[in-house]
Amino acid sequence: MGLREYVIRRVFQLILTLWTLVTLLFILFRMVPGDPTSRFVMDYPSDAERQARIEELGLNEPLYIQYIEYMGQLLQGEFGDSAHYRQPVSEIIFPLFLNTIVLMFTALIIAYTVGILFGAAMGWFRGSRFERVGIIATLVARASPEFWIGIILVWIFVFQLGLFPRSGIGGYGGELTMNFVDRYINFDFLRHLILPALTGAIVYLATPALLMRNTMLEVLKADFVEIKQAEGLPERTVLYKHAARNSILPLVTVAAIATGAAMGGSVIIETVFNWPGVGREMVASVSRNDYPVAMAAFLLMGTSVIVMNFVADILYLYLDPRVKYE
Repeated sequence: MGLREYVIRRVFQLILTLWTLVTLLFILFRMVPGDPTSRFVMDYPSDAERQARIEELGLNEPLYIQYIEYMGQLLQGEFGDSAHYRQPVSEIIFPLFLNTIVLMFTALIIAYTVGILFGAAMGWFRGSRFERVGIIATLVARASPEFWIGIILVWIFVFQLGLFPRSGIGGYGGELTMNFVDRYINFDFLRHLILPALTGAIVYLATPALLMRNTMLEVLKADFVEIKQAEGLPERTVLYKHAARNSILPLVTVAAIATGAAMGGSVIIETVFNWPGVGREMVASVSRNDYPVAMAAFLLMGTSVIVMNFVADILYLYLDPRVKYE
């Protein structure tokens, strides 16, 4: 099987997986007791008005009709209308999803930049106190719950030092605007971003650091490292330009998978820091039986995981020609 045939097959598998995800979400949410109007019964003075709202949402139709209509909406890039906000779900969920992307990508960039450099240093100074302390520190960080790390950072940098704001996203006031520059390119937003991004970075730091260390231990046994040292190159040059460069391949695919997982695991961080993201909105929409918003949130986060796993597979084949197309 050639590369083209493999990619085509993986694309079909990707489409099938996404269809399965959508179908399961649709069935699961329709199995939940109650309907979106049950939490807002006071908004409907009579049963007739409440029934009219149910019909407006299309919840009175047979299940298969609702499924066909929902799939048709998805093919048009729509998720229906929110029962709670009473406006199109896309106008609600996409700005929140963008907030989550900015937060988690910032956390991952910090984690993998520091983790790669730190892991390379641990591998280079193998057997030293630096390595032993580094391994313990990374394992402790990885084992610590996200909410606990977030609370510690808030206690230190907010209540003790007063350096950063406690929560929120910045001066634009939480308005769901898609203007990227107005929302993100300003100092106030960066101050709000630092603590939640740092929390995520600490949690995700261990994987690249330990993986880089283990890969470095194998690369350092190679002959070319001894040759570069014999040439009289500075230790830092041998470490980062030659040894670390040849150890970074496994981290490429791991980073792609971690990106998808981080998008799905942003709920706790967003809750601790009151960050208006798709994870926090997902929890809120589930609690109020707002099917369209909840399904859209789950779908976007699940799609992130599936797509990034697909990207990881393709990247590994491209970067390592020794892998067979099986």
